[in-house]
Amino acid sequence: MVITFLGHSDYIYCLEDEEQLLNLIEKVAKDNQVDFYLGGYGNFDNFALKCATIYKSSHPNAKLVFVTPYLNNWLDIRKEVIYKYYDLIIFPEIENTPKKFAILKRNEWMINKADYVFAYVKNSFGGAYKTLLYAYKHKKPFTNLYNGNLKLF
Repeated sequence: MVITFLGHSDYIYCLEDEEQLLNLIEKVAKDNQVDFYLGGYGNFDNFALKCATIYKSSHPNAKLVFVTPYLNNWLDIRKEVIYKYYDLIIFPEIENTPKKFAILKRNEWMINKADYVFAYVKNSFGGAYKTLLYAYKHKKPFTNLYNGNLKLF
């Protein structure tokens, strides 16, 4: 099973969100082997990595997968650090995508591979919203942890 995450880079950590997400992961995973596809950019991605790491501590078969939008010097310099937190680095088949669209295309690739999506999207604009809308349009099951009103159409 593949679980992926999407959310705002300016997300602010909340213990209640952590407890909710960990409970939801347990419910969705149903003791299946889980690969967490993670983006690794911004506050929500850091939060998702934290929760996936906590889940993995009691489910050692889980894998933390960093899905990079770029194959470049930035990645080469950080590989050792990335491997301290992640089990695997994947580069999706988006090499012909212009750099300014690489993150959006990477996010769409993760949605396409995912069996379930966890989100924290409160704004009806920006990359996280576009990615959640993509998941919705492609009928991917998801939970948005944001409790406010958000219209996806």
